[in-house]
Amino acid sequence: MTPVQFEINNAVAYIHLNRPEKFNSFNREMALLLQNRLDECASLHEVRCVYITGNGKAFSAGQDISELVGENKIEIKQILSEHYNPIVKRIRNLPKPVVAAVNGVAAGAGANIALCCDIVVAAESASFIQAFSKIGLIPDSGGTFTLPRLIGWQKASALMMTGDKVSATEAEKLGMLYKVFPDVTFEEESKKIATTLAQMPTKGLAYTKHALNHSFTNNWEEQLLLEDEFQQKAAQTHDYNEGITAFLQKRTANFKGE
Repeated sequence: MTPVQFEINNAVAYIHLNRPEKFNSFNREMALLLQNRLDECASLHEVRCVYITGNGKAFSAGQDISELVGENKIEIKQILSEHYNPIVKRIRNLPKPVVAAVNGVAAGAGANIALCCDIVVAAESASFIQAFSKIGLIPDSGGTFTLPRLIGWQKASALMMTGDKVSATEAEKLGMLYKVFPDVTFEEESKKIATTLAQMPTKGLAYTKHALNHSFTNNWEEQLLLEDEFQQKAAQTHDYNEGITAFLQKRTANFKGE
C-alpha cells in the first residue's frame, strides 16, 4: 500500500497522505514519495492545482518517532535536510496553487507543512498542534517563519512553547487558515476550492505566489519593482487576453493555464 496516493482529475492533482494506521506520520518513504509527487505536479501541464489531504482520522501527526530511535535511526539533520525542508520548499516554489485540506489533527511537521500551503482549509473537527516542545525540540518545516507571519509573534510563541492544541474554529479566528467547513461537507467544499483554482489563470496565480514569497524579504520599493515585473509577464499570457476578451464580450472566460 503506497504511503502517498496520487491521482489527477479535472486538472487537480489529489495527493492523499496514506499511513492512516500511523495517523499519517512521516517516515522516510512517505517524505521522499511526496517530494516526487510534488515534482510531477510542477512538471505536468495538465496539473493546474494541487490538493493535499490525509486518509483516515489525521492530516498528519508529524514525524514517525520510531525512525528516531534504534540501530537504524535517522538523524534529525538528515530528516530536516532530506525530508521536510525539501517538501516545504517544493510547495512554496511550485508554480501552481496548493490547497491543504486538513481533515483531522495536524501536528508538528504535519501542521507546518499544511500551513505553508497557499490555501488552508479544515474540517470542523480538525486541530493543529505545535507538538515539538513536548519532546524537547523546536518547530521545523518552516514553522518559525510561517506561523508568526500568519497569527503574530505573541500567539505563535505561546503555541510553540506550550504545545497547546488549537481547534480548527480557533485557528480560523487567529488567521491561521482560510475557512472551516462542517465535517459532513468538508471534502466537497474543499475540493470545490481546488477545482475552481484549477480553472483560473494558472500563470497569473503562480506570479501572485512568487510575489508573496518575495514579500517576506523585500522592502516596499523592491516589492513594487517586483510587482511591475510580474504584472508585465502576466499581461503577456494567453489567459490575460482571454480574460479581457471575455469581459468585453460579457461571457465566462475559458482559461487554459497558458
